[in-house]
Amino acid sequence: MESITEKATTLLGLHRPGDPVILPTVWDAWSANLAAQAGFAALTVGSHPVADSIGRPDNEGMTFTELLTRVAQITSAVDLPVSVDIESGYGQTPQTLIDGLLDVGAVGLNIEDTVHGEGGRLREAQEHADFVGGLRRAADAVGVHVVINARTDLFLRQVGNEADRVQRAIARLTLAAEAGADSLYPVGFHTDEVYRELTAALPLPVNAIADPARGDRANYAALGVGRVSFGPLLQAALAVRANEILARWA
Repeated sequence: MESITEKATTLLGLHRPGDPVILPTVWDAWSANLAAQAGFAALTVGSHPVADSIGRPDNEGMTFTELLTRVAQITSAVDLPVSVDIESGYGQTPQTLIDGLLDVGAVGLNIEDTVHGEGGRLREAQEHADFVGGLRRAADAVGVHVVINARTDLFLRQVGNEADRVQRAIARLTLAAEAGADSLYPVGFHTDEVYRELTAALPLPVNAIADPARGDRANYAALGVGRVSFGPLLQAALAVRANEILARWA
């Protein structure tokens, strides 16, 4: 069994542009075991499916404590590096977030720039980078290289003029990289052309979201992506199949 420090190093090393790590997005011990048994090297815990699983809305409708309770169940069930979507931080300090994640055995995090507890405002680019920097310093202080995936919602929320959105996302994520991020997440479904522009311009591995029922790892590899996750789409795909089965009996 790897130590938490070793798991963090393992997770970081899996991020290779052109040879992306696939991180199935899980939400409980059952889904984590399913992914582990399929042979994946690491997992990510998604806020949306976790919130759904405990009857809370996404966008910080659950508390950080509720999230950590579920993460602890996952890390107890599987001996794999686990990254956690902490949304915009649940109003907590970087130190509290890092301490909480490490206490339950997580070694990575996804941090977004939409502040749900403040009316859904978008953090300014430097403000988001400063938060990333605070997370990096907090992790460094305890000697674990927590893998930070810095996300921007510019595309998801269609913020500003589409004509320069890619360049604004690059500028925003570059600041996050300079502040201590390890991977960069311009969340949204993009054309191949946009992915090529992003992966060519950004200084760190790029995280793509994929539909597990339709996506193709080889295509993301060819685009230079370094990390692929599923958001709520794995849970949604399983729900479709479950509804088909249940409909036979309803």
